[in-house]
Amino acid sequence: MVHNPRKNLCGLFLALLVTPLLVNAADSMKPEELIARHLESIGSPDARTSKTRVFQGTATYRIVVGGGGQTDGKSGLVSEGKKVRFMTKFPLTDYRGENAAFNGNSVRVAFSNSNQSRSPLASFLATYDVILRDGLFGSVLSTAWPLEDISERKPKLVYEGIKKLDGKPVHQLRYFSHKGSDVEIVLFFDTETFRHVKTLYRVEVANNVGKTILESAHLKSDRNSLEERFSDFKVVDGLTLPTHWNLQYTRELPDGSTTISEWDLQGTDISNNMTLDPKNFEIK
Repeated sequence: MVHNPRKNLCGLFLALLVTPLLVNAADSMKPEELIARHLESIGSPDARTSKTRVFQGTATYRIVVGGGGQTDGKSGLVSEGKKVRFMTKFPLTDYRGENAAFNGNSVRVAFSNSNQSRSPLASFLATYDVILRDGLFGSVLSTAWPLEDISERKPKLVYEGIKKLDGKPVHQLRYFSHKGSDVEIVLFFDTETFRHVKTLYRVEVANNVGKTILESAHLKSDRNSLEERFSDFKVVDGLTLPTHWNLQYTRELPDGSTTISEWDLQGTDISNNMTLDPKNFEIK
């Protein structure tokens, strides 16, 4: 049998042409298509009509950078429609945990520390209330998840192609709130299952006020970021929901120092369509 070198080269050339086309086709997915596939990954339209959802579990708080220490406690996320409340409780005298809520009209964030001050995470949620107001916090663990209600929320969504997250391919979607926000919000979805696996919130504030002109010139921006990661998905009442929720808050100060805090939440019970007291969403 006689091999034709020119034929083999043509085949290789065509393969090289086709491969980029396939990649570009995946990179050009429309936001509407991505959201539709994502909603299918959660459950059927009937299953997704839950009016309330309660996530309860354990919480481990640790200081990753800028200190040390770790403590265990409890966590919870309660939601009804667009209302949502997040809580963590720890047996510490100085840091008691987090308590933040959106009652359908406004965001309230309680003091976290014994000296009547907020933790860096609490301050971030209070300052950039779009995270709770738009229902982004907690992803599909909350009935307020905005991708379930795009027509009313009216965010601007920009599909940014396939990226890498921990070495694995993910779809990247940029989210712009209809009411506007200073927060950069990016959502990540698994390319095989279309499950939402991460949200990144990032804010950079320029800082040029030092003791001297020279010091001001060398000051860096104040960078704050919050990452939510979701994994260990399980079926609950016909819904595929994450049972592992990890929060990591990073702050890079103008002087170059960095602090990183982490809240690792493991769900032990997820319930849907429970009757909830309206007081669940009020923080005094």
